[in-house]
Amino acid sequence: MSFATDGDYNATLQSEDAADTASEASYEARWYAVQVASGCEKRVKTNLEQRIQTFDLSEKILQVEIPHTPAVKIRKDGSRQHTEEKVFPGYVLVRMMMDDDSWQVVRNTTHVINFVGAEQKRGTGKGRGHVKPMPLGHTEVERIFKQTSEQEPVVKIDMATGDKIVVLSGPFKDFEGEVIEVSPERSKLKALLSIFGRETPVELEFNQVQKQS
Repeated sequence: MSFATDGDYNATLQSEDAADTASEASYEARWYAVQVASGCEKRVKTNLEQRIQTFDLSEKILQVEIPHTPAVKIRKDGSRQHTEEKVFPGYVLVRMMMDDDSWQVVRNTTHVINFVGAEQKRGTGKGRGHVKPMPLGHTEVERIFKQTSEQEPVVKIDMATGDKIVVLSGPFKDFEGEVIEVSPERSKLKALLSIFGRETPVELEFNQVQKQS
């Protein structure tokens, strides 16, 4: 995976590549992946949408998306927090008609690193060549957005094998033990509890236990 270097878009592309891109821009907007600074996806989306309005490019840059899937995080007290997880951390997707103006607006947005593309070798001299931003395939785009719309929430829990826990409710209340298995999809775990002097595996609900610090 390679990324475009700084400088004017038209100046960095070979003439035939620029002609191909201009032709595409005339007929169809395509989805492009843009690498951004880690943790800045939402900020880039907001800033880019503002820049689109400022530069009056809403007819060329049509959508800015951060693909995500639903998730449920189980807190230490057993309560559930509904949240979202990024499908591609460090990237945003932009549907746009690629030309010099639209490229510059996206590329010069704060916290944008570069478009994802294919590196073109330099004709002369040393060093890395320029990179032509490459649109995502139609099938790939369909798969990405289908995944985000149809996927069931993923259950996340701040607990792992080996963690020490204390039971909060049920017949084993106040028992302490060690987690030996976690089943997020079932919202359950197994822990070894000392029952009558013997280590016994017991299945418990997430909301029945608390992780010991």
